[in-house]
Parts: sequence; structure tokens; C-alpha cells
Amino acid sequence: MDDIPLSALLITLAVLLALSALFSLSETAMMSLNRYRLRHLVKEGHRGARLASELLARTDQLLGVVLLGNNLVNAASASLVTVIVVRLLGSSELAVTIATLVVTFLILVFAEVTPKVVAAAYPERVAFPAAYVLRPLSTLLYPAVWVVNLFVRGLLALLRLKPHAAQTDELSLSELRTLVLEASGYIPRAHQTILLNLFDLERISVEDVMTPRGRIEAIDLDSADEELWAQLTTAHHSLLPVYQGELNNVVGMAHVRQVLHQAQSGPVGREALKKILREPYFIPMGTPLFTQLQNFQQSRRKVGLVVDEYGELQGLLTVEDILEEIVGEFTSQAPTRGVAFQREPDGSWLVDGATALRDLNRKLHTHFPLDGPRTLNGLILEHFQDIPEAGTSLKIAGHPLEIVQTQDRVVKVVRIHPTADGGETEQSSLQTE
Repeated sequence: MDDIPLSALLITLAVLLALSALFSLSETAMMSLNRYRLRHLVKEGHRGARLASELLARTDQLLGVVLLGNNLVNAASASLVTVIVVRLLGSSELAVTIATLVVTFLILVFAEVTPKVVAAAYPERVAFPAAYVLRPLSTLLYPAVWVVNLFVRGLLALLRLKPHAAQTDELSLSELRTLVLEASGYIPRAHQTILLNLFDLERISVEDVMTPRGRIEAIDLDSADEELWAQLTTAHHSLLPVYQGELNNVVGMAHVRQVLHQAQSGPVGREALKKILREPYFIPMGTPLFTQLQNFQQSRRKVGLVVDEYGELQGLLTVEDILEEIVGEFTSQAPTRGVAFQREPDGSWLVDGATALRDLNRKLHTHFPLDGPRTLNGLILEHFQDIPEAGTSLKIAGHPLEIVQTQDRVVKVVRIHPTADGGETEQSSLQTE
């Protein structure tokens, strides 16, 4: 080697460092690829993505090829630097020390850190072209890599590790939610909200969005025929529960359109109404909204009556209620429901006591706790353990409240005052002024 010109040795060193940098680039870029985007590109027919996907399917072989080549090149570089330094400075201990420091610096800066930083920043630009080189190298170096991996597998077996069993590309619901939140720059805000609402359907149950029992529009079969007809012709909904005696005794569902069609052949009384009733559809409390949406689809129903474990009627749920939970409220609203929110000149809000806490938190950006009562009335009654009188003030979750009207043992109207600091409050704070 003494006959080789120094310039040739320096050129060879530069080539070895470049090869080491390429191996480092390839390794980091391959490991940094987004697996889901990679699958998408493979389906789109991207050849580089397909080669990269095939290489990543055998991570042990890919790493074997990259590391084998990288270590061979680095070892050759270290030897070459030693030869160059010894030729320039002699074979003293100082020369050997300098050679060690120089080769460490060169490999660290030019062959490791810089290439890996670049590859981590632009994984696709590096990985896809590198796949065209690594694929034939994988075939060429297969015998050497197989021998290396044989010892690796033996060592892993001694340590009782199974890397292939531990690998998974599945995402949990919370991880998917985070993924959607971080993709706000690529997904329109409206679409992002819909996706997040879809994720919530599994943890929201039917009682969170149902119409409470006290606000159900229903018909009593024990009423006089004239009163029945008046209710049917002035109904605000197309499908009404029909009960006899008490609301828990629902005997069927009346479709107003069918009733009006029946009226063409004669007056519709109690007996005529019974003949066109549909069988009621009952929903157990606690059913997740997503499950109920599937149940509606399978049973071809649009309306269900929510009952508790004792069969007591608790509320009414429609497909529209679930759709509103996903895409937001529709413009149509039954007059019987009234206005749940009314803004006052002083900045406060007059709110119906039957309003769901989830609606309050979403529309007024409040922070009422959702792990207990479902409505504002229920939350206030739980707080007092009694029926408060009108004019009573309290604070729940940091929000000042004032009871405006109570009627029939329920809180009908509540005034929500703006918080003093206008900021967010803790959900768990609960106190009385």
C-alpha cells in the first residue's frame, strides 16, 4: 500500500465515507416512512413504494444488509485513515491517537449524523430511490445476512423476545383521534369535527341524546275521539307514541300520514287508530350510539323508545338525534321544544332546565361534568338534594347560575352568568354561593 499515491488514498476515503452516508441515509429513511402513506402509495402503483414495502416486510433482512454494508465500509474507512496518518506523521502513539480521532470525526459528521438528519426530514425522497439499490443488495448479500441473522435469532430466543409478534400497525381509537386532530392542516374543519364526533359515538349512550320522557309528544288512547283527532292534526312529529292510561303503557306508534289517509274514508277514532298502529321499538338504556345506529339500520326503524332495566319509559330516540350528534343540528326544530338558549343584554344566558349538559358544553363552551346527571335540571337537583326556589344562586364547575323558574318539582329556567375571568374552569369544582 506504500506504493499507492496519497491522493488515491484520499479519494478512496471520500468514496467510502459517501457509501457509509448512503447506508445511513437508507436505514433512517426506511425506518421513518409513514406506514399508512406507504400502503396508499403501493395501492396507487408507486414502484419505489412497492419495493420499500417489500423490504420493510422483512425488517431483519433489511437491517442486516444495511448494517453489514455500513460496518464494512466504516471499518475500511478506519483502516484507510490510519494508513494515511501513519504515512504523514509516522507510526508513533500520537499518530495512532490522531488517526482514531480523525476517523471518528469523519464518520460521525459525514457518514452518520448529517445523513440521518437529512433522511429523517425527507424519508420518502431518500427511501424510494434507495429501495432500487437495496433490493439487489439484499439478494446479493443474502448468504452473509442469513448467517448473521441466524445468530441474531438465537440470541433473541435466549432472551425470549419475539420481535415479529410485537410488531403491529393497528391504531387505537384514541390514537386515531390524535391523528385527526394533528391533520387539521389537511382536513377541512367541518370534516374534522364530523370525524371526531364519529369517534365519540362508541362512548356516548342513547340517554345522552334522547328526548327526555317529560318532553315526549304522545297520544293517550283513553282520550275522547275529538281530542284524539285534535292531537293528531296538530302534531309536530310524523311518528307519535300512543299509550293507554299512562305513558309507560305504550301500545304502538302512530304514523300521522297513515292517520290522515285513513281519515279520507271516515272519521278516525280510538278503534280506527288501533288498527293502524305500528309495533313500538324499545331501546335499552346504556346502548352506545354507534350500536344503536346499526340497530336502526338492521331493523329499518327511525324511532325508538328508551327504557330502563325495569321497563320504565325514559325517553325517545330518533335517527335524526344520532345524525345531529355527528354533523350538528339541523335547521328544523319542533315548536314544542321551544328555545333552549336565549342570550340576554347583560351577557348571561337563559337556559331551559331540560337542556342536556353535553349541548350546553358544546354550544356555550361551559365545563359542566358529564359523569353524572344528563341535564342541567338533574345537575342542580343533585347539587341541592332538594327543589331550589326561584332566585337561588349557586356555582357549578366555576359557572355562576341563578334559578329563574321552578315548576312541577323541576327547574324550568336557569340563568347562566358569564364567569368573572372569562376563562376555562375545572370540571370538578362544585360549590354554592
